[in-house]
Amino acid sequence: MTVLRWAQWSGQGLQHVVLTERDGWLTAEAVVIGSDTADFAASFRLVADDGWRSRRVEVAVSGGPSLRLEGDGAGNWTREGLALPQLAGAVDPDISITPLTNTFPVRRLGLAKGESAEIRTAYIDVPSLDVFADPQRYTCLDVRRRYLYESLVSDFRAEIEFDKDGFVTNYPGLFRRLA
Repeated sequence: MTVLRWAQWSGQGLQHVVLTERDGWLTAEAVVIGSDTADFAASFRLVADDGWRSRRVEVAVSGGPSLRLEGDGAGNWTREGLALPQLAGAVDPDISITPLTNTFPVRRLGLAKGESAEIRTAYIDVPSLDVFADPQRYTCLDVRRRYLYESLVSDFRAEIEFDKDGFVTNYPGLFRRLA
């Protein structure tokens, strides 16, 4: 079991994530108190296979909506059994309230220093729980330690720092890891 905590870069937001691994499958369960653009509380649960491909994503806003997506690990998603063709090719989820989902492509892609990869994610906005495909690029600056994240639909970019296990320690402007 691994426990991770992050604080919002500014504001009062905090999250507590518990990771467990069993038979090669990773499960992440978290509670988040958000306070950036809206005060809310939410929980999420992610299940990934041994290749860091997400298979299930559950997000629930306290007193509000909930969402459950099922993935096949190849970029095909369903919601309540209905196919979501707009997410085709999105292997990774990107949940707006956590830097944990940045670990998945970094670990899965295995980029060498200087290499880049463009991906599509299933972006989940919290607290609205709107879901849409989001193209992104990761460039390895220092293997498993520093990556340049770039949105391919806006001018947003950030150099994200990771620990030796591939978990975010510093995401300037958004999150910082707590000891």
